[in-house]
Amino acid sequence: MTVRAFLDYISFEKKYSSNTLKAYKKNLDDFEKFILSNNLDISIEKATYKEIRSWMVFLVELGNSKRTINRKISVLASYYKFLLRTETISISPLKEHKALKTEKKVVIPFSKDEINKLMSDDYFSDNYTGFLQQTIIKLFYFTGIRRSELLALRINDFDFSQSLIKVLGKGNKERLIPLLPEIRDQIKSLLDYQNVDKIQRKEDLLFVNNNGKKLSTAFVYKTVKMYFGYVSSKIKRSPHVLRHSFATHLLDQGADLNAIKDLLGHNSIAATQHYTKSSMAKIQEVYKKAHPKEKKNN
Repeated sequence: MTVRAFLDYISFEKKYSSNTLKAYKKNLDDFEKFILSNNLDISIEKATYKEIRSWMVFLVELGNSKRTINRKISVLASYYKFLLRTETISISPLKEHKALKTEKKVVIPFSKDEINKLMSDDYFSDNYTGFLQQTIIKLFYFTGIRRSELLALRINDFDFSQSLIKVLGKGNKERLIPLLPEIRDQIKSLLDYQNVDKIQRKEDLLFVNNNGKKLSTAFVYKTVKMYFGYVSSKIKRSPHVLRHSFATHLLDQGADLNAIKDLLGHNSIAATQHYTKSSMAKIQEVYKKAHPKEKKNN
C-alpha cells in the first residue's frame, strides 16, 4: 500500500510521466523480489543499507553498469524520502550512501556542416513519409525539444502568427519556443501535405503516419539515426545528440546560457552547463583572439 501511495504521489503531485511511473514501479518490484528470493523476512520499508548493498552487488553480477545501478538506487532514495515525509520511517537507510563513481559521458554534437548537408532535400524520399522525416529532424535542430515533447505536439500548440510553439515538458511545465521562418514554413507545408493526402488523424497530433496514427518513439529514433548515417561517421546518432547540437551551436554563437536553459526546459543552470563542454574549443579560440595579452604576444 505504501508503494502505491508513493506512485500516486509522483503521478499526481510531481506530474511524472506514465513511462517514469512504470520504471519506478519495476525498480521497486525488483528490489522486493530480491529481498524475497534471499529469504529475508522484511519489507522494503524495513530494509537496511546492508540489504541494499547486497542488491547492488547482485546487480553488478548481472552485468548492470554503474550508471544503471545509480539510477536504480536513486529511485529507492526517492521512495525513502517519501516515507520520511509521511513519517512512515524515521531515518533513510540511504542517508550515508554515495553514488558509484562513473565516467562522464561526453556527447559529441553533429557539426554545422553535417546538419546543413542533411537539411537539403537530396536525402529524403519524395513522398509524405520523407517530408515527415525531414520535418522531424529540422524541428529537433531548430527548437532543441525532447523526443517525447515532439511526439506530443498538437496542431493548436503552434501559433503561426506569432511564430511560437508551446511545448509541454517534464513535470507538465509549459514553455514557449520561437520558430524561425524556415521551420515555421516547414510545419505549414507538412499540414498542407497531410490535407492533400487526406490523412485522417486519430488525435489532434501534428506528427502522424500515413494512417493518421501517432508515431512511435522507435520511428523517430530510427529516423535520426538513419539519416545522419548518410552525412556523419559518429557512432551516437540520436534525437538527444540533435538537442545537444542545438544548444552547443547556440553557445558557439554567443547565446546566453540562461536563455538556452529556458529554451531547453531545464530546471537549473547546472543541467545546461553540461553543454559547455562541447563548446570549450570554440570558447578557447574566441578567448585567444579577443584577450589583449594574447594580441600583444602576437
